[in-house]
Amino acid sequence: MKNFRVADHLKFIIPSLIGIILFMVPFADTTEDGQEIITIPIAILSGWVETALADQLSFIMMIIISITALGSVVIRLTGPALLDQFPFFQSLFYVSPVWLITRVLGMIFAIMVYYQIGPEAIISENTGGLLLDSLLHVLFAVFLFAGLFLPLLLNYGLLELVGVLLTKIMRPLFTLPGRSSIDSIASWLGDGTIGVLLTSKQYEEGYYSKREAAVIGTTFSVVSITFSLVVISEVGLAHMFVPFYLTVGFSGFVAALIMPRIPPLSRKARTYVTEEAEDVEEKIPEEHNVFSYAYQQAVERGSKETSVKKFFKQGAQNILDMWMGVAPIVMALGTIALVIAEFTPFFTWLGYPFIPLLELMQVPYAAEASETILVGFADMFLPAIIGASIESEMTRFIIATLSVTQLIYMSEVGGLLLGSKIPVNMKDLFIIFLLRTLITLPIIVLVAHFIF
Repeated sequence: MKNFRVADHLKFIIPSLIGIILFMVPFADTTEDGQEIITIPIAILSGWVETALADQLSFIMMIIISITALGSVVIRLTGPALLDQFPFFQSLFYVSPVWLITRVLGMIFAIMVYYQIGPEAIISENTGGLLLDSLLHVLFAVFLFAGLFLPLLLNYGLLELVGVLLTKIMRPLFTLPGRSSIDSIASWLGDGTIGVLLTSKQYEEGYYSKREAAVIGTTFSVVSITFSLVVISEVGLAHMFVPFYLTVGFSGFVAALIMPRIPPLSRKARTYVTEEAEDVEEKIPEEHNVFSYAYQQAVERGSKETSVKKFFKQGAQNILDMWMGVAPIVMALGTIALVIAEFTPFFTWLGYPFIPLLELMQVPYAAEASETILVGFADMFLPAIIGASIESEMTRFIIATLSVTQLIYMSEVGGLLLGSKIPVNMKDLFIIFLLRTLITLPIIVLVAHFIF
């Protein structure tokens, strides 16, 4: 064991403890309608900001999206050299033509929704309105605190500690490094957006290969306990939350075992963003046991962080990166997906092939249930809204559980993944969504037959 100073130990222990409390320790909180929910401090802080700025947040998000789009257009026209002195802003504003168009589209949709001009299909409270006046409020507040405090989880040794301790579990089961377990815990207790954000930052810093980042982002950015409760309540089965969430956990675990081992995820490159990242070491030296080596790695990492100014600078960059990098994409792609779901029979048609499958599995109201199976790709909440009127409790249970285990939905996690540096595209996401559906549906139906 190396000889560290007391200050080195404290640099690892104190920030990491604060990070664990903020991102991972469950607390009870009360919603506006008086319901007690279990959540994490980051989500509680976000909720306060959301409530305090409720009347201004749609305007604030419209401005952020507009600045991002206009800035990107200017830098695209003048060339990236204009921001050579500011590499962070250069990477933020100088994007490919596809993302430039997406950002401009996000700005147009945001302005249309805020000022209520244009076709009802775009400005409706179920499409663009749902995004600008609801989801983007949540993202603004969550990104504000998650971005600011994320360095507590990433920079002070906690990932090194957990990474060494859990490698022997994560590698054989999920083909992933041990440090990825932090991403899934933060997602599970907090929000899938936090998981995507953590994964993206780790990937950009060279701790995950392209394949690992794609697997973690699409498999472990799980839905929070809080949102799961909202989904099961929407279908009128809040009293069944425990069997519902156990089913979500079990079917999600099975999907996590299978998905990394089949295309498209198994075909992702095993290369890293940065050259030096290839040396991420997971072997434990002979003179150490797993605990002593994990602790040494953690203290060594924490001792390198010396500047409070750097902490806040990195936190501020995280926030801007999320607000400006992600919000326009969520607004653009989310609106398009919701318009297709709300105003066309596209997802109903896509559901037709599932009718025989559901009938074979003896699911009541198979035709009605089939409409909800693929609509979740647009927004996770849509299956619960559409399925809430189905009479069979068993069918509503299956719809709610499946919508949570599918994970990929364009109005949030899908949009975030596309907006991040994680190497997945729209085609990948739809195939992963379909595969998750086919893997988890039989498990969920089997459990539902057992319960009902």
